Amino acid sequence: MKIGFLALSGVRVVDPELLALGLSLPGVVDRGRVIASLPSLGLLYLAAVTPAGHELAYFEAQADGGESPEVYSCDVVAISSFSAQIGDAYRIADRLRRAGVKVALGGLHVSVRPDEAFEHADAVIVGEGELIWPQAVQSLLAGGPRRIWNAGELPPVDVAELPVPRYDLLGDKHYHRFTVQTTRGCPWRCDFCASNVMLRQAYRKRPVEHVIRDIQAIAKLWKRPFIELADDNTFVDKAWGKELCRQLAPLGLNWFTETDASVADDPELLDLMRRSHCRQVLIGLESPEPTGLQGIELKTNFKARRWASNLEAVRTIQSHGITVNGCFILGLDGHTPDIFREVLAFALEAPLYDVQITLLTPFPGTPLYDRLLAEGRLLEPTRWELCTLFDVNYVPQGMTGDELRKGLYWLTRELYSEECLERRRRPYFETLARLHESDAAAKGS
Repeated sequence: MKIGFLALSGVRVVDPELLALGLSLPGVVDRGRVIASLPSLGLLYLAAVTPAGHELAYFEAQADGGESPEVYSCDVVAISSFSAQIGDAYRIADRLRRAGVKVALGGLHVSVRPDEAFEHADAVIVGEGELIWPQAVQSLLAGGPRRIWNAGELPPVDVAELPVPRYDLLGDKHYHRFTVQTTRGCPWRCDFCASNVMLRQAYRKRPVEHVIRDIQAIAKLWKRPFIELADDNTFVDKAWGKELCRQLAPLGLNWFTETDASVADDPELLDLMRRSHCRQVLIGLESPEPTGLQGIELKTNFKARRWASNLEAVRTIQSHGITVNGCFILGLDGHTPDIFREVLAFALEAPLYDVQITLLTPFPGTPLYDRLLAEGRLLEPTRWELCTLFDVNYVPQGMTGDELRKGLYWLTRELYSEECLERRRRPYFETLARLHESDAAAKGS
């Protein structure tokens, strides 16, 4: 039997004006190209736990939401998608099923809307799929009844037992980065975060030697790959993170990850990150002022407590030759139209090498979605294609929806213009030159 794995990913925008900006401004184009070229690690894990004896193939949906004709040669196809692309995923699933192909649907959106997904699938996978997928495959191939498979009925996935993802299925496809997971979950539990809806278990760390094993598997298939650690927050455990960096260093491969601003508090960790070829960290700063940060985390108020030190944290990290991609959410409760100039001012003052700006987005299943729904602030509660991080689908508290939309246009033009990119990045390259001179001097002494 042939089993296919079909991914729908990349950046989506419905707003026509913002879409036009994204196609023209260099900063937006560069980031979109990176995100769009990430393979689906979740599907590669499912492929790795698929029972032996089957032919496996990995596919990616086309830019227009279509699918390759080769997908129809499969007996079963597993499809994974986010909310913004779920309409395309359902349409592909319907076409496949009409052609006699069995379809399994999974991922973040499906896990919180399983009954909706079940209208388009023979099997729906809720939650982490590694333990339950083999059972679902056997049932599908044996002609078993349609059903929803809930991973919550099984013990949590032991991340120390995860196999090497089936990177070999990617073939000769070109990717700017290859994803490797080192941890699952995040202790901060922000109310807007969709990934924590899926990963309800405790924050879990994989054995460092298994992470290295996976990276080496990638390096055997591609020459000098750029590694993206597919985590929500890699360096929660600083001691574990230091050991990860020590074992990464001999590989000589450039890498990127997401973490929080507390890495700036640990000079030894930053030094190890630099020596292990960390090129960038993405940090959810969320807001340059404290009002919007109050209460966004369910278990703590970490980001609100740290906001005043964020500027210095960015400078400290970048002084070690590691760029920071600072992420801001526009339209948080408490934000007024002043927020757009405040974000620009922070980005220039730090200065941030990269900046990611998104709109507050009520993803289904999150506490944010439930709260805004209860408050009557969701504009179109089931219009999932607006869950792009860039389209307005709620009533902001401190400004109008139109002000939020136009502020995003203005800030996008300012932040990602060639002039602003040069102003933000020039100081980093000057720092990098000094670090290289210092390294050369140390080697010569």
